[in-house]
Amino acid sequence: MSTTEVDQSRAMRAEIERTGYYPDVVFEGVKTALAGEEAVAYFVHHEPTFEHDEVRRHLSVLVLTASRLILAHTDEHAGDDLLPEPYTSTSTEAVALSAVKSVVVTRMVTAPTEGPGRPAEAVLTIGWGAVARVDLEPAGCSDPNCDADHGYTGSLTSDDFSLRISAAAEGADAVVKLLDFAEALSARTGRA
Repeated sequence: MSTTEVDQSRAMRAEIERTGYYPDVVFEGVKTALAGEEAVAYFVHHEPTFEHDEVRRHLSVLVLTASRLILAHTDEHAGDDLLPEPYTSTSTEAVALSAVKSVVVTRMVTAPTEGPGRPAEAVLTIGWGAVARVDLEPAGCSDPNCDADHGYTGSLTSDDFSLRISAAAEGADAVVKLLDFAEALSARTGRA
């Protein structure tokens, strides 16, 4: 284990703690999914959602190891018939880097005539074939008088995980961190 990997794991733990969202529970889920591997890169995203008069929290932790991409999601629940007390649920998914088929990065830059600048927003979409989305629309032709049925046209998109980060909502540093994570993931999947 290199010093850089140990530093990444410590920094990830500190960032999870900074969210204030059940850090021990969240880190335990991530640690279990890591199964002894060390983090090469990570991204932590805390996303509160508003439901009627309550705030529910969701935390996503993306971790890149030498061989896998780990996605951990922790949600807060108010309680229900089975578990009457408030509780959290953490789900993790470990994907072999060799299985990752696509890493799509969309970056939005304001005032592009002034150069690249700092991105105002970024979207990271990762596909490994577990989920696919089909977008269909009626097909047509260029003849405005044609009333024939041309069937449908569409696209099949791998869309296993997508995360949007905005400088206006999460801060400019969060956008840069997501882009850094995407770059590290792209580099590793290119070698897998």
